[in-house]
Amino acid sequence: MRGDYQQLVDEISAALGAPATLEDRDFGLIAFGAHEGDDDEVMDPVRTRSILQRRSSAAVRAWFEAFGIARAKTALRIPPDPAAGVFRGRICLPVRHRGIVHGYVWLLDDGHLTDLELGTRGAPPDPRIAQAMETAARIGALLADEARAGAELGDLLRELLLAAPDGQPAAAAALRDALRDSLRFTPGAPLTLVAVLPWDTSDTDAAPLPSLPGLLAACALPAGGGPADGPAVGADEAEPAAGAGRGGRTGSAARPQPAAPVPALAALVRLRASGAPGPAHTVAEHLLRSPRAGAAPAEGKAPRGSSGHPAPPRPGAAGIGAGTRELTDLPATWREALDAARAAHAEPRLGPITQWDAIGPYRMLTALPATAPDPAIGPLLAPAHAELARTAEVFLDCAGQASRTAQALGIHRQTLYYRLGRVEKLTGLDLDDGEHRLLLHMALKAARL
Repeated sequence: MRGDYQQLVDEISAALGAPATLEDRDFGLIAFGAHEGDDDEVMDPVRTRSILQRRSSAAVRAWFEAFGIARAKTALRIPPDPAAGVFRGRICLPVRHRGIVHGYVWLLDDGHLTDLELGTRGAPPDPRIAQAMETAARIGALLADEARAGAELGDLLRELLLAAPDGQPAAAAALRDALRDSLRFTPGAPLTLVAVLPWDTSDTDAAPLPSLPGLLAACALPAGGGPADGPAVGADEAEPAAGAGRGGRTGSAARPQPAAPVPALAALVRLRASGAPGPAHTVAEHLLRSPRAGAAPAEGKAPRGSSGHPAPPRPGAAGIGAGTRELTDLPATWREALDAARAAHAEPRLGPITQWDAIGPYRMLTALPATAPDPAIGPLLAPAHAELARTAEVFLDCAGQASRTAQALGIHRQTLYYRLGRVEKLTGLDLDDGEHRLLLHMALKAARL
């Protein structure tokens, strides 16, 4: 399939005598033509980064989309703008199929295409442009076919990951047959799942996922998806408890309200060998660069902090589950990948990509049912006490060593002791007591999941 795209891009480059590139709707690079000659200026920074990084940045995407390329049905001329890193003008050929844009062919104009009629002012297009648009339509048909095949595999993957235990063997068999028919999979090959959290599902006409080495199928799922999971509840969604006594034995927390499910992406990846997650890391890195990764929740569904104001969005994170050779193991692998993504999303030092076997105590914390925070630490989770909560967590991360904690926080020891005293007064916990320390440490980390 990739060879077909390359051949078609080369046809367009030859017809118009200009270097061409093909990008998907998310500005991920699919193919590019040869850049001949010794003139380094034929390339500009935007084109160079697109080829080297296999993707254009969000800023570049926004700049080009401002010219209406997503709505265009004919070729468009994009003027140069050195301030934006676009030193060469471009002609954009929208790649469409049945009214849906699937990508763009970009032609660099060194000046010899300036007078080329694009057919945008009532005049017929130059025959070379008409030929290039016909080739772009063939590319669109290929991308549409690829999107349909990917959607069918994604549907089967979703059915397996959401199936009840007694339905998993049949769902696994259906996915196995479809993968084998698509020539993407040999039964017994090592597999894993990548979870990307959060994933924007608001654009139903979004471009298909990129064709990456090892990427077999993908689908969007609720982060709490699965028949055994209860409603997801954010730890910061309950009102702080009042009157919590020493050790949190008294007082009560407000009943938590179910949070709207956060969509995540599940990507099935074929590994080269068991215990070699390199392809999964490559897929995760590419997906995290997508504009759909790390998107803010939809309006009206944003999680809220204890102050009642919407919590600020966090960047996307990816988790990788343990490898397996059995499709029936994928639901368990998905839970591992999702737990790893949740941990990386909550703990910056783990992210943006981490494996399930590398998240340490979060393997236990992510397995706990989502409930309201322990009454003892409710007051500490108020936004006004964010610095105290951070101080307490760093102190416990440093095994209670004051000198290490003060150095990590960049504060004087006396300031540290003052803050820790306030933590004890707010929570009623004794930081000289091992069990109290354990409760506080677990509760603070769980509150960020």
